[in-house]
Amino acid sequence: MQIMICAIGKIKPGPETALIDKYVKQTKWPVVIKEFEDKKAGTDDEHKKREGEMLLSAIPSGAKIVALDERGKIMSSPDFAKIMGKWESEGVSTVAFLIGGAFGHNDETRKKANMLLAFGQMTWPHFLARAMLTEQIYRAKSILDGHPYHKI
Repeated sequence: MQIMICAIGKIKPGPETALIDKYVKQTKWPVVIKEFEDKKAGTDDEHKKREGEMLLSAIPSGAKIVALDERGKIMSSPDFAKIMGKWESEGVSTVAFLIGGAFGHNDETRKKANMLLAFGQMTWPHFLARAMLTEQIYRAKSILDGHPYHKI
């Protein structure tokens, strides 16, 4: 199963990038990160629409879509691992995680998602959300493989 992380905004080199790279390299699922930028002027809604179109255009047919969104479900790492394991056992070829821009996702993008996922009720900078997401993907695979990384 391939993992795609489709995100608005280009991340710059720094400690967050090092963390992301660390977890991507350690994860036994192949992880691809695609970054997009919307530099056109417009309203918040126009940005959300364009960004949603960019993110969704990168996803292969048949992929499961998980949008990181403040309205999403808050779950434990073992519960997240169960969902990922279920999709893997069902033969899902790609799971695509969408990280929107500063304006978030529009309703159309949310509706196309198979799941909305939140990292709590706080707002996180997008580069930290990427680091947290890659760590949770690594943790999920570790849990499914019976690796002792997850110790709760």
